[in-house]
Amino acid sequence: MSQDSESSVCNIFKDNSSKIINKLEMQIPSHFQIYSDMYKEYLHLLDDIFGTCIISEKEFFEKMNTDKNSMKNIKSFSDSLTDFWIKQIDNYDNYLKWYSQMRISGMKSYDQFVHIMMDSYSKSLSNFSTNFED
Repeated sequence: MSQDSESSVCNIFKDNSSKIINKLEMQIPSHFQIYSDMYKEYLHLLDDIFGTCIISEKEFFEKMNTDKNSMKNIKSFSDSLTDFWIKQIDNYDNYLKWYSQMRISGMKSYDQFVHIMMDSYSKSLSNFSTNFED
C-alpha cells in the first residue's frame, strides 16, 4: 500500500474490501461446482430409488394379476404429473432469470445513486475545506 492510500480512510477500506471481494469471486466456480455435484447426486439418488422399486414391484404385480387398463390409467396420470412438473421447472427457471435481472438492475441503480451521493459528498468536503482555509 502506498503512502497516499494510507492517508485516506476510503482507500484503506477500498483496498481491504477489494481483497475480500476478489477472494469471494475466485471461489465462485468451485462453489457452483460443489452445489452442482451435490444436486446431481441428489437427482440420481431419486432416480435410483424408482429403479430399485421396479424390481420389487414387478414380482408383486405379476402375482396380483393386475388389469392392463389400470396400468394405462396409472401411466396416463403419471404422464400428466410429469408434464405439470416439467412446466413448473420451466416456470421456476424463467422466474429465476427475471429475478436475477431485477436484482442486478437494482444493484446497478443503487451503484449510480452511491456515485451521485459520493460526488455530492466530495463537493461538500471540498467546499468545507475551502471555507476552512479562509
